[in-house]
Amino acid sequence: MPRDAESAVDSSLIDHLVELRSRLMRALAGVVLVLLALLPFANRLYGLLAQPLLDKLPEGAHLIAVEVASPFFAPLKLAFFVAVISTMPWLLYQAWAFVAPGLYRREKKLALPLLVSAVALFYIGCAFAFFLVLPAVFGFLTSVTPDGVAMMTDIHAYLNFVLVIFLAFGLSFELPVALVILTLLGWVTPTQLREWRGYAIVGVFVLAAVITPPDVISQLMLAIPMCLLYEAGIVAARLLAPKSQGRDDEADRPAT
Repeated sequence: MPRDAESAVDSSLIDHLVELRSRLMRALAGVVLVLLALLPFANRLYGLLAQPLLDKLPEGAHLIAVEVASPFFAPLKLAFFVAVISTMPWLLYQAWAFVAPGLYRREKKLALPLLVSAVALFYIGCAFAFFLVLPAVFGFLTSVTPDGVAMMTDIHAYLNFVLVIFLAFGLSFELPVALVILTLLGWVTPTQLREWRGYAIVGVFVLAAVITPPDVISQLMLAIPMCLLYEAGIVAARLLAPKSQGRDDEADRPAT
């Protein structure tokens, strides 16, 4: 390789590394600023998060702190989680700004809607978990508590439980985006997704049984939306699939 070409490659690599560092610093600065803004309200945020359980507990019952430092670390952990989730559009924008110059026009046209859809579906999944799933789960758990047993949950254990639920539902609601990406990569076709529908439904119910609490209500509240999202993913994949796949799908349809 000529020396001038080698120097140009090294310069380009350094420019990319500098740009990556700049984007990472901006992303981190956004999270830190939001976290600092949330810290004075950390205890209030935890109170809001605990409300679905407190509403189901008997009058006078409350959460407890088993560990000495839990009253400090649990709200802090929640504030950090909220900061990361609330700045997700900013974080994804920094990632987009870094990779966008290297994308083709069609890739840019498809990537941006996919990113927006992914963020929106994650937020919808978390909201669905908080407003519908958690009250149902805690209603079931409090109803099966044996007589003579006081349900007093540790605040750190409660936080971990709720965050797992949030992540489970938020990531599960990304199913349509995942199916579209797999289709765009050419790994699957809309026809295959339709043919695998039965296996997908079984897998969804197995997954729901594994990642949700051991009650039928929460399992159904995850499995049914995921089945509907799978169907939505098939429709979206068919609309966005490359033309060759679209022609194959049309050819696979039975004649009427």
